[in-house]
Amino acid sequence: MKAVILLSGGLDSATVLAIARSEGYECRCLSIDYGQRHRAELSAAERVAKSLGAHEHRVVKLDLATFGGSALTDRNIAVPVEGVKNGIPVTYVPARNALFLCHALAWAEVLESSHIFIGVNALDYSGYPDCRPEFIEAYERMANLATKAGVEGRTRVKIHTPLLHLTKAGIVKLGRELGLDFGLTFSCYDPGADGRACGQCDACQLRRKGFDEAGIEDR
Repeated sequence: MKAVILLSGGLDSATVLAIARSEGYECRCLSIDYGQRHRAELSAAERVAKSLGAHEHRVVKLDLATFGGSALTDRNIAVPVEGVKNGIPVTYVPARNALFLCHALAWAEVLESSHIFIGVNALDYSGYPDCRPEFIEAYERMANLATKAGVEGRTRVKIHTPLLHLTKAGIVKLGRELGLDFGLTFSCYDPGADGRACGQCDACQLRRKGFDEAGIEDR
């Protein structure tokens, strides 16, 4: 079975790709270059896709920096380093997952595939509204109304969210079980000019928390 995997290059999406591969899917990976300040993740996505034997890997250009509104797409908004807090942080990118899923849905329809994988998580995450199960369920219903293949009954889209209810530590443990090379992944929102992770942003702190709680070294 063919499946489209949304692959950012971070720990979560890489684990999702490893899961899909272990379940026998023919994995077509889709990464989005959306004007993010942490474009180093795209190189990580390429490494991960190659390492895990993805059938194909495509990168789509989508310039969300045109709109800004997020610390990840607007250089005038600083990436916070004071720690993970309650509420929706400034690193939230307006409509990002909805737009990512739109592109994955388009490719899936062309491939005549019913399966889309995305690494959203509703436990150890930064408070993004488009990582909630309510959003995924609503999007899946919409997807089956929005495509020719769906209307004609040729496919029924399923959005797979295998990490939705896992802690970050649980994701790390699962990735190790599946043989994921964590050193290929990248999870920082504000890397330095040398491409090294800052170690202070939400993404870095959540990653560190996950590895520490899992008792596994992060290479």
